[in-house]
Amino acid sequence: MSATSRPFNTLLVANRGEIAVRIMRTARRLGLATVAVYSEADRHSPHVAFADRAVCIGAAAPRESYLNVPAIIEAARASGADAVHPGYGFLAENAAFAEAIAAAGLVFVGPAAAAIHAMGNKAEAKRLMLAADMPCVPGYQGAAQDDATLLAESKSIGFPLMVKAAAGGGGRGMRLVREAAALPAALSGARSEAAAAFGSDELILERAVIAPRHVEIQVFADTHGNVIHLGERDCSVQRRHQKVIEEAPSPAVGPALRARMGEAAVRAAKSIGYVGAGTMEFLLDGDGNFYFMEMNTRLQVEHAVTEAITGFDLVEWQLRVAAGEPLAVTQDEVHLNGHAIEVRLTAEDVPAGFLPQGGPLLRWRPPAAGRDVRVDHALEEGGAIPTHYDSMVAKLVAHGADREAARRKLLRAVEDCVLLGVPTNQGFLAACLAHAAFTGNDVHTGFVDIHMQAALQAAVPPRHVTACAVLAASGLLGSNGNPEALARAASSVVLNAAGQTWDTTLQPAAEGWRVSLRPRGEDSQPVACTLRVLRADAANGTALVECDGVAHPLVFAADKHALHLFQSGRAWQFALHDPRRRRDAGDADGVLQAPLTARIVAVNVTEGERVEAGQPLVVLEAMKMEHTIAAPFAGVVAQLPARAGGQASAGSLLARVEADAAVKEEA
Repeated sequence: MSATSRPFNTLLVANRGEIAVRIMRTARRLGLATVAVYSEADRHSPHVAFADRAVCIGAAAPRESYLNVPAIIEAARASGADAVHPGYGFLAENAAFAEAIAAAGLVFVGPAAAAIHAMGNKAEAKRLMLAADMPCVPGYQGAAQDDATLLAESKSIGFPLMVKAAAGGGGRGMRLVREAAALPAALSGARSEAAAAFGSDELILERAVIAPRHVEIQVFADTHGNVIHLGERDCSVQRRHQKVIEEAPSPAVGPALRARMGEAAVRAAKSIGYVGAGTMEFLLDGDGNFYFMEMNTRLQVEHAVTEAITGFDLVEWQLRVAAGEPLAVTQDEVHLNGHAIEVRLTAEDVPAGFLPQGGPLLRWRPPAAGRDVRVDHALEEGGAIPTHYDSMVAKLVAHGADREAARRKLLRAVEDCVLLGVPTNQGFLAACLAHAAFTGNDVHTGFVDIHMQAALQAAVPPRHVTACAVLAASGLLGSNGNPEALARAASSVVLNAAGQTWDTTLQPAAEGWRVSLRPRGEDSQPVACTLRVLRADAANGTALVECDGVAHPLVFAADKHALHLFQSGRAWQFALHDPRRRRDAGDADGVLQAPLTARIVAVNVTEGERVEAGQPLVVLEAMKMEHTIAAPFAGVVAQLPARAGGQASAGSLLARVEADAAVKEEA
C-alpha cells in the first residue's frame, strides 16, 4: 500500500457544483461522511446543502477560495476530514496541492504529485511518452525557447504546425500556423497568452494533424501494480478546443485499434508508476494512426459515458484505490455495452461567441424521468449562476443499444431541458445532435467550424406561434390567470426577440382570443391566429396554450428586463416593449457596456486619450475566459468608469468614446 493510500472515513471535496455533488453521492453510498467547501458566491449552492458539513474558504474569486490551498487544508482540519478529492478543474492537476495534502497527513484521491508534475508539462510529458514507446506527433519540445531555435525547428517539422503552451490546456496558448511567415507573430501571441494563463511561456511545436478525431483512453491503476483501460471516448466535437459532445465508444475505433491504443495507454501509465484514474488523449487520423497529445491526471468531465457503457462507478473506484484496495476487475472482465453520448450544457450566449453568462436561475426543469437520461447538475430554481467559475452548469448523458438510439434519446432530452434566466447553448447542442454530419458520423475536430456556422450566427427569430405564446404568458403574469384581466394585460404589447419586433393586439373571440402580429420591417406580412389558454399555473410558470388548434406546453418567467419563455424545445428572451435599438446599439454613440458581470482585469487607456477603431480598451474576465472591449470607431475616450481589479455588472458603463468629426459626418 502506498504511503498516501489508507482507509479513511470523511471526504472533503475540494470543488464545487455538479462534480462536487456527483462525488459526494458516491461517497455517501459507500458510507463516508462528506465535507463541502464553498466561496461566498456559493453560500447557497446545492453542493453546500448536499454535504454533511460545509466550510466557507473565502471570497468569490477562485484564487481566494477554490485555489486557496491553505484554506482548503484548514477546512479539512476543522471539519475532521481525512481525505480530499479534487474533482476536476481548479487544483485537480496541481502537483503542489497533492504534495500539500499529503504533507498535512491527508489522503489525496488522485495520483502521486510526481506523476501530476511529470504529465503537467506537455514538453516533459512528451519526452516521457517517447521513452515509453508511445506514438507522438513529430515536433519540438526542447529546452531552448528562443525564436531562432523555434524557427529552425519548424523547417524540419513542416507546415502547417501547431504552437502549444507547454504548461497549458483548454486551447490557451495554442495557434495553428500554416506558413513560416506567420510563425513569429504566433510565437509572440502564444507566449503572452500562456504566461498570463499558466505562469509559464514555454512552448512546444507539433506538426498539425488536419481534421483528426480527438480520442482518449480511460486508464485506471491501483497501488498493487494493476493497470487496466476502460476503452475510449470520442471528444471530437469541440469549439475553441473546448469539448462540447463526447461519446463512447468512438465510432471510428474498432476492436483491433482499441486494443492497440489501450495497450499503449496502459504501458505509458505503468512507465510513470501511475495510480488512480487518468486519461491518455490522442489525435486519430483518417488512416487509423494515433498520436499522443497529453495525459489528464484526474477524473474527466466526460467520465459518465464510460460509466454508462461499462457499468462501473469511476468515483467509487477512485475512493477504493485511494484507500489502498486493489482494482475489482481485470482487463478481461471489462466489457463495453451499447453506446453513450454526453453534452455539456453551458451558460453561454452562442451568437455572441459563446460569451459566458451569469445571473438568476428563474426556471430549472431537467428532462422528465421518462427520458431515461442521466443529468449531472447542481442547479436549483430560484438560485443563481455566478460568473466567477466555469460556464458548464450541467451534463446530459444518454445510453442506448447503439449510437443512433443514444443520439435520438439525448436529442429529445436536450429539447426537454428547461433553463430560463440566462442564455445557454441548448439550441446549439440540439442543432449539433440533429445535424446530418453528426448523424452520419462525419465527425472530427473541425466539425463545428465546418458544419455549424449557421447555428453560430445571430439567432433565428421565433415563429408566430412562439410570439403568441409570449402574449399568453405575459397576460398570465399580469392577470393571475383571470380571463378578463388576461385580455387587458396582453391587449397591446410590443415584442422583441432575436432582432425581430412585432406590434401585437389581442381581442376577445368566441373561444379565446384573436391575435394580430405585425412584424416590423420591409416585406413583412401580418399574421392572424386564434389563441386559447387551456391550462395555466402562473405561480409556477407553466401553461398549456392552443394556437390555431395546436396545443403547446409552456414554461415562463419574467425579470425586470424581459420575459423568458420555453416552448417547443427552445428558450427565448422577449423584451415586452419597443427596444428601438439593437442589443449592441450603444456602440453607435460610443457607449460601451459590460456584456456580462465580470472582473475588470485591465484598462488599457486613460480618459481623454485618443483611440483608433478596434483598439482594445478594457479586458474583462468571467468563467475562466477573457473578453476584450474595443473602441467602435476612432475618437477620444470621454468617460472611463472602468477600473482594473474592479467588478463590472452586466450592462454597466465601462467607457464612452466620442467620435471624430469625420465619423460623425458619416453617421
